This record gives sequence, C-alpha cells and structure tokens, in this order.
Amino acid sequence: MLISKILENVSAKKSFSKDVEINNISDDSRKIGKGDMFVAVCGAVADGHAFVETAIGNGAIAVVVNRLSDVPCLAKYPDIQVIEVEDTAKALGEIAANFYCRPSESLNLVGITGTNGKTTTATLLYKLFLGMGFGAGLISTIKNYICLEERETINTTPNVLETNRLLADMVRAGCDYCFMEVSSHATVQQRIGGLTFRGAVFTNLTQDHLDYHKTMDNYRDAKKLFFDHLPQTAFALTNADDRNGNFMLQNTKAQRYTYSTRSLADFKTKIIENTFEGMTLQLETNVTDKGKERYEVSTPFVGSFNAQNLTAVFGAAALLCQGKSIDNQTILTKLSELSPVSGRFEVIRMAGISAIVDYAHTPDALKNVLSTINDVKSPDSKVVTVVGCGGDRDKTKRPIMAQEAAAQSDTLVLTSDNPRTEDPQSILDDMVKGLDKDRLEDTIVIVDRRQAIKTACKLAKSGDIVLVAGKGHENYQIFGKEKHHFDDKEEVIAALSTKR
Repeated sequence: MLISKILENVSAKKSFSKDVEINNISDDSRKIGKGDMFVAVCGAVADGHAFVETAIGNGAIAVVVNRLSDVPCLAKYPDIQVIEVEDTAKALGEIAANFYCRPSESLNLVGITGTNGKTTTATLLYKLFLGMGFGAGLISTIKNYICLEERETINTTPNVLETNRLLADMVRAGCDYCFMEVSSHATVQQRIGGLTFRGAVFTNLTQDHLDYHKTMDNYRDAKKLFFDHLPQTAFALTNADDRNGNFMLQNTKAQRYTYSTRSLADFKTKIIENTFEGMTLQLETNVTDKGKERYEVSTPFVGSFNAQNLTAVFGAAALLCQGKSIDNQTILTKLSELSPVSGRFEVIRMAGISAIVDYAHTPDALKNVLSTINDVKSPDSKVVTVVGCGGDRDKTKRPIMAQEAAAQSDTLVLTSDNPRTEDPQSILDDMVKGLDKDRLEDTIVIVDRRQAIKTACKLAKSGDIVLVAGKGHENYQIFGKEKHHFDDKEEVIAALSTKR
C-alpha cells in the first residue's frame, strides 16, 4: 500500500517526500523486513525511537517518529521516508486501520470492559451470535476466534496492528460481528485507537492492576476513556449495580443503556432459583417496540455474578438486533443453550465432592464466587478454598484476597499462583498479613500448588465444596519468565480420583 493511503487521517508535522509502496508495518524493529514501515512507539518498557536504526538495518524504508531531534541517525539515511507526528501511539491506530482497509467499519464491533466478567460476557456474546446463525469473531483473554477458527492469544487486548489484522481476517471470513475484551491497559496505551465500535459494555470496577495504574481513580478513568471516544452511532451499556456504571456514561456520545439485577434499569434480571446445576431467571426490558416485556429462562450458569453477565449479554444482543427479524424470545432461547466458559465457575463432581475451578483473581471476584457457593450449598457442607496471588502484580490486594477467602471458607489453603520473578514464599507472606489469629488457625500455607490442591481435596468430605481459584482456564504456571504446564482442572480430577 502507498504511504499516502496509509497516512490518511494522520496529522503529520513532517511528511514523506516520496510516495513509496509499503509491504508491511510494525512497531517492533525485530519484525521489520525489506520495504516495511517502522512506527517508533514509546512503550511501557522501551522507547521505539532507540531502535530506528535497527529497523532501517532490517529493511525499513519508512519510519514514523514523534521526536526527530531524538533520532539523529536519520541524517545518515536520506532515502528513508520520515514522518514526524505528535504521538506515534495514537498515529499507529489510524495507520493500522488504513493498512488493513479499516475492517472495524465492516463489522459490528462490541467491546467489553470492566474488572470481572469481560471474558464470560464477550465469549457468550460470540457463541450466542454464532448460535443465531451469524458469522462472529472473538478477541479475548482465553482464545481468539474467527468464526470457528481458533487463534492463540497473548494479551487480553492485542496491540492495534494485531487487532486490525484479526478484524480483517474476520471480514474476509464473512463475520458480521466481533466481540472483544478491552482492558484498561489497552485504552491508556491507545491499543484500540482507530477502531470503530458499534457498542460497549461495562461490567464492574473493583481493585486490580494498581501496580500499573497506581490509584483506583486512574484505573476507573482508564475504563472511562473507552466510553468517551464512542461515536453517536454506538450504544453504551453499563452495570447500574456498580457505582461507576453511571460515571462511564458521562460525556459519551453513544446511546446510553443500563442493566441490573438489583435496581431499575433498561434490562433487569431477577434470580428465581439458584443451584449448583444452574439458575432460573426472570428478565425484563423496556427497550422494545411493544413496551415492557418479561421473560423466564433456565440456564446452567450459577450465581448472581453470572446473572449480571447474562443480563449484559441479553442487553447487548437485544440492542444489536434492534430492527432485525430476531426478537428477544429468540435471543433468550439461544441464550439458554449456552454453557459456562472454561475455568469460570466450572464444577467438577467426584467422590461426593463438588470442586469448582474459577479464574477469580481479584478480591471482589473471589468474594462473589464464595458468596455464590455459600448461598447454594447445604447448611452442613464445608468450604475449602485454595488461592494465591500472582507475582510482579498489585501487592496491595494480597492481604485483601486472603481476608475475603478466609471470611467465607471453613478451611483456607494459601498457595502459589504465577510467582513470575518474585519469591513464592514472599507472596504468601504478604497474603498472611491480612489474617488475624483466629483465621490463621484455619489456614494452611503450601507453596507448591499441586500439593495444595491435593491437600484441599484430601480434607474435603462427601458433600463439601473445594474452590480452586485464581487461574481458571490457564494451563500453565509462570516461574521467572518461563511457563510450565499446570492445569487446575487436571489436578483436581487427579486428586479427587484417589478418594473413590
């Protein structure tokens, strides 16, 4: 593609002198080949301007920078096309969109943001629209999908080049819809720049990622940035049960809607029955041509947090299907056929014990999962919880995680999550600081996660519940910089099989 086409809608302080053909674009100098364009982005770890000469050596014929004065080596390469912009990270969004022929404009792209529930909501929307006969794509923490084709994922939200590449592949595959998780990191780092969204969903906001954002206000504002940049043609659907729900709607140009399980909202859900086998829900909406409508639906999902997720899914689907031949009853019929996402309140029943594998890795998520377990279990059932905290992440939540787990468990087993470059015992010491003397008496600390799961399953008796929290779908543990195979579900099955 010609540089002139790639740079449409990009404001440049200094532009190219020759309209050359570009083969590919990257912000990673190691991935640059002959005839490519290199965009020097100031990242969280490194400044791309330091790698301009490396990119040229690898074959770049054009570079985009935001500080010409910081790249004196360019004087040695008069044939290189140099574009100076105000902000290369922002420019990269438009450049990527242009290079891939603005694929988000050919899709109904819906972003889901929030601390908890992003993966479940996005995945269920993807499965729902597939079930209704549409071509659909998914960009999520667990997997990316182009219709039924699976693609590996690295980050919750990929960089903007990879996102546009995925979206372009979805358009070519005949997708009508794409549902993607939008992380707070992605909004701040402008990884969704240049994308056109048809809708946005906000699930909730609780403590997480303070190692990056530093304060809850910064974290909240990062989420709000997504809504601030929505166009008038989009919808914004937020959780009215979260005090930040209305905050997200301030200043947005999008059409505003709310959902709730506790208060008045455009989409409202009431739990009629809640068991380990699933829930019966009553859903109500006034966003129809016929006035208020009320429906009842049975689902294999468990817990009030899943009731909220399902309400968000119903609301987003109803808004997307407005004006189409698909009514709310059809949406809910297909919704009732969906099953829980892997590693999200996944129940394994063996030897009379109900073991639950869940991704809960924030204080609020852990609290919600344990509250659900205690609401559903029989009065004489005991709860044994296995949980840890990740290394090189927000340390302030460690004692809080332990407090939340201990408050609703009969026995607590603290163990390693993904220690990364931290000492696993040091992480557990931080967690233990959140427990008083009485709680410590019912707490066991086992660094080895496999042994921790074995111990929890050994302690559990018939009728009891074992919760293994924190990793969910992940099939690895990270020690240092390396991943080692480890699957909580596999470990639970192996441990419970010995009790038969």
